[in-house]
Amino acid sequence: MRLLLLTHSFNSLTQRLFVELAEAGHELSVEFDINDAVTREAVELFRPHLILAPYLRRPIPAEVWQRHVCLVVHPGVVGDRGPSALDRAILRNEAQWGVTVLQAEAELDAGPVWAQAAFPMRRATKSSLYRNEVTEAAVQAVLEALARLPDYHAGRWRPRRVPPGPLLPLLSPAERAIDWSRDDTATVLRKLYSADGSPGVEDRLLGHPCRLFDAHPYDASGRPGELLGRAGQGIVRATVDGAVQIGHLRRPDAPLPFKLPALLALPEAAGLAELPARDATIRYEEAEGVGYLHFDFYNGAMGSAACQALLAAYEQARTRPTRVIVLLGGQDFFSNGMDLNLIEAADSPADESWRNIEAMDDLCQAIIETDDRLTIAALRGNAGAGGAFLALAADFVWVREGVVLNPHYRNMGNLYGSEYWTYLLPRRLGEAGSRRLMQGRLPLGARAALRLGLIDACLDADHTAFLHEVRRRATTLAHAPDYALHLQRKQTQRAADEARKPLAAYRAEELAHMQRNFYGFDVSYHVARQRFVHKTPHSWTPRHLARHREIGWQVPAGD
Repeated sequence: MRLLLLTHSFNSLTQRLFVELAEAGHELSVEFDINDAVTREAVELFRPHLILAPYLRRPIPAEVWQRHVCLVVHPGVVGDRGPSALDRAILRNEAQWGVTVLQAEAELDAGPVWAQAAFPMRRATKSSLYRNEVTEAAVQAVLEALARLPDYHAGRWRPRRVPPGPLLPLLSPAERAIDWSRDDTATVLRKLYSADGSPGVEDRLLGHPCRLFDAHPYDASGRPGELLGRAGQGIVRATVDGAVQIGHLRRPDAPLPFKLPALLALPEAAGLAELPARDATIRYEEAEGVGYLHFDFYNGAMGSAACQALLAAYEQARTRPTRVIVLLGGQDFFSNGMDLNLIEAADSPADESWRNIEAMDDLCQAIIETDDRLTIAALRGNAGAGGAFLALAADFVWVREGVVLNPHYRNMGNLYGSEYWTYLLPRRLGEAGSRRLMQGRLPLGARAALRLGLIDACLDADHTAFLHEVRRRATTLAHAPDYALHLQRKQTQRAADEARKPLAAYRAEELAHMQRNFYGFDVSYHVARQRFVHKTPHSWTPRHLARHREIGWQVPAGD
């Protein structure tokens, strides 16, 4: 089928659906929902068999849904209506939630139901639930709905009408405001979790209006509402029965009004008492000859300091008597490469970009040059840009089914990229395959990545089962009878590669391009970064997504 994805942005859910629908053989194009005229034009150009709306912030134009089947993905159970469905489910401490695929009509979220899927709620942030449980349920429900389309057109099946519930408005700041004098830790965390990602919980810290993000329980106590101190880059605040650590803030009144680590956003907090850092962003464990290095950076962003800390942890892991090191990343993200918010906040974004890419390269180099043991990148969560190539620096890449990869850079203002991609990618895909992947700029699912040869294994989609399988495979590899042969082949190949072209030469060539991106006359990277960090609304759909806007594209004859 020819499917048009009408969406506010190409967010994680839309990307996952794009990947799954492409895998199923559908012909896809994407249009950002900018205004009614643009939407009508896109429909006329593409003439889709169905319009799918994974993520909208306004109604579909009546002249579109009246003439075409338009299915809306709503992150709520049947009967739920309104734009803050998942936020409210978290606040109400719902045990079960779900996703509903319904047909667009005049009343918002009140059309007939085509499919639904339920899931148990996990104690987690809205963004984590959306990226995992909501996305998995949405894929299930969308595929079920699409399978019903032939019967719908033939008159053999009709979607189910249910009495619509009340249309609830956008959740107001007051509805999740924290009462520090009364709210216990669980209540505070629910409010913070319900707003994580966006829009954050409105509050005041040291006299400044702030939006709070990235909260974790912290083992401490004090007068309710008191700022107990700083831990790492976070601020610790007491609740009525404990404390929470707030990792990131956004200050609307500040010169840098975007999300930043709490101490950077609020420099006055540096005067607070220093407390032990307990968020365990980086942690190491080992068992049966295998070392497991976990790193769970907020939103997968790795600034210069994060790269240096991870490199130090990796070098420390290499001193341990193990035969295999597994790079595990975090549950939501393996890595998304450079931290664009920290770069935007720097006195010189160009200089900080340079420091950040050098630090990423140092980390990748250490992994590539590890010759005394085998390395595995095990991706539980999504990876993009330099984070995807960080994974390729390992000897083996194992990916959880459902993970979305974006192994390219050009979407960030035609950034050339580094992390030794010009060495790592061709050795897996060849020169022609590497060019196609980098120029395509499209998301890639784990199954497609496996077929391409980009990764070595696509494992169980369930997080717990994935980790169990990673541990089983890594332990087997560490104790395999041919382990020494694996290691010898690795050493021989690396030596041959180095003799053919030194690793330093790849880095120098890549950084020459990056220097032009950061310091040259073409400011595309800086403009794209600013738009990304400041959440500037889209004014057009990128051409690599809007296939219907390609020069010469036509609806197939006879269709």
